[in-house]
Amino acid sequence: MTVHHLNQLLLVCSLVLLVAVAAVRISSRSGLPSLLVYLGIGIAMGQDGIGGIQFDNAGLTQVIGYAALVVILAEGGLGTKWGEIRPALPAASTLALAGVAVSVGVTAAGAHYLTGLEWRQALIIGAVVSSTDAAAVFSVLRRIPLPARVTGTLEAESGFNDAPVVILVVAFSTAGPVDHWYVLLGEIALELAIGAAIGLAVGWLGAWGLRHVALPASGLYPIAVMAIAVMAYAAGALAHGSGFLGVYLAAMVLGNAKLPHWPATRGFADGLGWIAQIGMFVLLGLLVTPHELGDDIVPALVIGLVLTMVARPLSVVLCLLPFRVPWQEQTLMSWAGLRGAVPIILATIPMVEGVEASRRIFNIVFVLVVVYTLVQGPTLPWLARKLHLGRGAEAAADLGIESAPLERLRGHLLSVVIPEGSRMHGVEINELRLPPGAAVTLVVRAGESFVPLPTTVLQRGDELLVVATDPVRDAAERRLLAVGRGGKLAGWLGVNDAEDNHR
Repeated sequence: MTVHHLNQLLLVCSLVLLVAVAAVRISSRSGLPSLLVYLGIGIAMGQDGIGGIQFDNAGLTQVIGYAALVVILAEGGLGTKWGEIRPALPAASTLALAGVAVSVGVTAAGAHYLTGLEWRQALIIGAVVSSTDAAAVFSVLRRIPLPARVTGTLEAESGFNDAPVVILVVAFSTAGPVDHWYVLLGEIALELAIGAAIGLAVGWLGAWGLRHVALPASGLYPIAVMAIAVMAYAAGALAHGSGFLGVYLAAMVLGNAKLPHWPATRGFADGLGWIAQIGMFVLLGLLVTPHELGDDIVPALVIGLVLTMVARPLSVVLCLLPFRVPWQEQTLMSWAGLRGAVPIILATIPMVEGVEASRRIFNIVFVLVVVYTLVQGPTLPWLARKLHLGRGAEAAADLGIESAPLERLRGHLLSVVIPEGSRMHGVEINELRLPPGAAVTLVVRAGESFVPLPTTVLQRGDELLVVATDPVRDAAERRLLAVGRGGKLAGWLGVNDAEDNHR
């Protein structure tokens, strides 16, 4: 590649990113899932589109797809609140393991008996489409005010179930006889255990280090956080464990560790997540050949119908039966088993392994994902309203709190932004009842800054600078969050300092 080629590549990539950013705005207004727009951009650039780009490298697509999925899982883990996901862990783990097994079996049986696919091909398709897509789930659910248990279960499931599905797809795609089911179960359990152990260890050590070392520039914290998360994936994969589970758990530990300059880190990770999604979907759109899809549309619709209407609801009902989840929540979780780029990426594995009819498998999965994403994504908010599961606006908006360490002074400077809907509006400074060792030193209001009095009344849009010593830093943040949610009477109303340990 010459510099001239690099200039052309940078021009094309920047134009694609700008079009994709504009497409997000359009898709948010129309309700059309943005991933379909990105796929459309890739198809338009491909050999059947106006771009005419010839691209058929499944191996490169798989590698780039894996890298993008690592970034997406890291971003999702950083945004997962431990307080919401903790009660949902048993149900989510059951869905990610037993639910995947049920979904694979039912979908594979439907593919074999209804469309005439051979058993190996049917099992590959069943495994590929049984994983809910982390990018789709994270992007859709965080725009819908669902109950915490539903959101926590679906987010944790999408973060956990990639690992067993990858193992199954690789096993079914490998030449030779497929291992017995108990051997596969043992491999899945071992890889998950290794990945979980490494992810938790790397996340904890990384969080400890970032909390005890003051970096010279705030921009280094987001880089360090993402590097730690990616390290968890690489270490887990090299140790023959589940790197995908490792990166998600490591990111979740980091995301709940109250690290310095957290809003900047979340913004950086969110931006990387968007770039990963855009690049991954555009590349997948380039890989597909639209004129070859005609014969695979009907099988894809049939298999998707079995997956959506039979396999997914059955797995949800069976797995959530011990947890006594209300039928409304079960219905929503059945419909919210969103598919996205992950199944399409996994469909490249049999292509790389040279499985017979692997191109047809890829085409079926592509059509299935496009059609059922177009159906499920826009209808999910409507279904939530019909089932009366929307939380509405009763929850006050959380404060935006950013912490910068003052290493030599053995303290922290907390920057607190009071958003719309916060119950801190109308509270006097002395009514915050911050612990000894913490104080509001400055208020920025409408572009003007001033030192507040104890009787200064806080307003929406104010930015507060709070100085806290090391021992009371966490207690001060918990108290600020409690007042933001419950107002000056937070303790009397049951919203107390110890209630929330998550951001």
